[in-house]
Amino acid sequence: MTDTTTATIDIPGYKAGTWVLDPAHSEVTFSVRHMMISKVRGVFGVKSATIEAGENPLDTKVTASVDVASVDTKDEGRDAHLRSADFFDAEQYPTLDFVSTGVRYEGGDFLVDGDLTIRGITKPVTFEVEFGGFGTDPWGNYKAGATAKTVINREDFGLTWNAALETGGVLVGKDVTITLDLQGSIQA
Repeated sequence: MTDTTTATIDIPGYKAGTWVLDPAHSEVTFSVRHMMISKVRGVFGVKSATIEAGENPLDTKVTASVDVASVDTKDEGRDAHLRSADFFDAEQYPTLDFVSTGVRYEGGDFLVDGDLTIRGITKPVTFEVEFGGFGTDPWGNYKAGATAKTVINREDFGLTWNAALETGGVLVGKDVTITLDLQGSIQA
């Protein structure tokens, strides 16, 4: 395949149509530096996700919504703090939303550009996508799998709460890695 943003791309097994996320085989995870020495990881429940795959994969459109209240970092106190107005303010902003604005193939990588909305603030982001492949499950459903990753600065989205450490530095890092492990089915 050549680098392109306009030519038709051939992906073995690819089918145009509407793909719907399988939440039992998908997750949205994140990681962020904690105390500048380790990382905290967490997961969100996917509320909905749809991929409108065009005849040309570069014409694909993606919409997704994540349930903020579902945040799970394996610590109830931290999760409650993340849901509070200090961070996500889940009561006022119950979802994190993504709407794609374009798909590119550059340098051997598929890139999905789009608008990510957190706490009512929308910023452009780019996810690097790695296809896992396509296949038919034992019940005859045609499935696709992929992993997508991006890094955002949480402060760009109004997530500015932090605490200074006695040893210097801060409790929570700015850069957050978001990883999507996705499986979906094409709709008949």
